[in-house]
Amino acid sequence: MDGFQRHFDSQIISYGKQMIVNLVNQKGSEKPLEQTFAKMVNSMANGMVRYVAFDFHKECSRMRWDRLQILMDQLAEQQDEFSYFLVDSDGKIVTQQEGTFRSNCMDCLDRTNVIQSLLARRSLQAQLQRLGVLHVGQRIEEQADFEKIYKNAWADNANACAKQYAGTGALKTDYTRTGKRTQWGLIMDGWNSLIRYYKNNFSDGFRQDAIDLFLGNYSVDEVEHASPLHVKKDWKFLALPIIMVVAFSMCIICLLMAGETWTETLAYVLFWGSASFGTFAIILYNGKDFVDAPKLVQKEKMD
Repeated sequence: MDGFQRHFDSQIISYGKQMIVNLVNQKGSEKPLEQTFAKMVNSMANGMVRYVAFDFHKECSRMRWDRLQILMDQLAEQQDEFSYFLVDSDGKIVTQQEGTFRSNCMDCLDRTNVIQSLLARRSLQAQLQRLGVLHVGQRIEEQADFEKIYKNAWADNANACAKQYAGTGALKTDYTRTGKRTQWGLIMDGWNSLIRYYKNNFSDGFRQDAIDLFLGNYSVDEVEHASPLHVKKDWKFLALPIIMVVAFSMCIICLLMAGETWTETLAYVLFWGSASFGTFAIILYNGKDFVDAPKLVQKEKMD
């Protein structure tokens, strides 16, 4: 709790009032995170920090992305209170921004980017109306050319951040880029999620090592001969996946090319299916040997 308190104290000093917008699921594995976050904010009892929880996936399920307006309406008064920074032509400060929105989801990439883009557009609209670029009542959405540039800029920003952190472009960028959720967007989100799962488990360790080395978290020892990055893999690292793929392929072939009798086909399917399932179970049991874990900082901790 002390670290939590000190973190928000520093945020308040730097940026003013804090509006926390928690977008995680309020059920399943993400629920304890939402509950703990809310509990810590309440325990802090700081009037400069407010907390709003919005179950993004539940509210926007079944393509009901128009329900994001519920959250925007909930935040509108606070955003107007925060205002924005504005100086006149003489350099005199006209208005100052007095707070920030601190939105989060699990990785603070996909859901967060959607909400931040909506908040940014609302703030920009208020500024353009104040400067007379837009008349009162005019909306940015009605300016087709600018709206296209704005949405693409935020979608590109989301992709750049996501590729750096998760290894793929951001999810939900079809909404950020077009203002609509599409079936193709859902398919691409599924594909990117699969790629993220693979990279997170089988290639991110080396990338974390690169970051640790760049940041100085790992100090190279001059007398250290063999590089800690070169780790000899056990035989099962290659053998088990090959066996599993072959067994699964044979199971599919047996299903497609049935034998003379159904009992013969069933016997082959059960044999190869059991082989693939058993091999997969062994891989799961020895999961740490297959995952690409960071080696540099992990090695220092072990030493």
